Amino acid sequence: MRKKKSHKGKIILIVILLLLIGILLGSIFYIRSMISPVGNGEKQEVLVIEQGESFQSVLNNLEEIEMIHGSSFASLYVKLKGNVSYYAGNYTLNDGMNLDEILEYLSNSNHAFEDSVSITIPEGKWAKEIAEIISQNFDYNQQEIIDYWNNEEILKSLCNDYEFLNFDEINKAEYKIKLEGYLFPETYSIPADASIEEITHILLNQFNQMYQEYKEDFNQSEYSIHEIVTLASVVQFESGYKEDMPSIAGVFYNRLNNGMRMQSSVTVCYALYDDFNDPTDCEVQTDIDSPYNTYLYDGLPVGPILNAGKDAFEATLHPEENEYFYFAADIHGDGKVYYSKTFDEHQQICDQLNLGL
Repeated sequence: MRKKKSHKGKIILIVILLLLIGILLGSIFYIRSMISPVGNGEKQEVLVIEQGESFQSVLNNLEEIEMIHGSSFASLYVKLKGNVSYYAGNYTLNDGMNLDEILEYLSNSNHAFEDSVSITIPEGKWAKEIAEIISQNFDYNQQEIIDYWNNEEILKSLCNDYEFLNFDEINKAEYKIKLEGYLFPETYSIPADASIEEITHILLNQFNQMYQEYKEDFNQSEYSIHEIVTLASVVQFESGYKEDMPSIAGVFYNRLNNGMRMQSSVTVCYALYDDFNDPTDCEVQTDIDSPYNTYLYDGLPVGPILNAGKDAFEATLHPEENEYFYFAADIHGDGKVYYSKTFDEHQQICDQLNLGL
């Protein structure tokens, strides 16, 4: 009987030991995962630490801009680690830095920069307009920036850095600016002494953030990434309101899937480019010979016609399923969009709205 008890006791001890080892290994794995980088270093963010700001607030901000896995763990980790200091200022971080690297980076005041520039790039801007916005805030002229965005060697390098960029697709002779469509609309805080290269990476990093969020949807689409970027740019240009985007995207898919030309007047606007002054120009010059003109050429325009925002990509990747092939907006009134299944219905709507079809 004693031997059996002793044998049973050994089994219990082994089970307890295994449980303790499991807990220890699990804790080590958890700690390592929480300390590890959030991403692969492609995303950059500027962290602003105000004078007198608490370290918990700093950690909360790091979590908000997605540079650490969690502020609660980081707070406990800092307490256990001890001797952690930080300084007020602006810090450029990337998501390839682990928690220890971030803490060490913030503890060196030489890494902080005092001056930053806040710029807002609205949805639906052309690349040349974005270059102008940047030139108004930095010591670069518009043409310098455009030349950088069209430089083949630089484009090759960027295509190596970002999986959503394909050199053969963006390096086309017809393109006005070859990064058109990828300069993501957002409000940015950028170091005042940032180079064109750094500014470009900041914009592309923001596009990458959107791309990673919808990567599975991009992969499941029958269209390439560049084609989705192109279609999203048309949806953005055609839509006055976010709510219209899924329906308009659905109309374009219906036309494309049924062998119809898109016949989007906004593609004519981009075809006019430097000669574009007013949306009415696009309505009356649908015969302009350009690969962007979807009245003359089948399928999508040859490339993106502006830089679309997240809502347009959401709509393009998740279009409304409808039976419409036409739409018209009340540009003389409240901007409401009317949809129709046949050209006759569409023509009646345009006559009622005095659109002069």
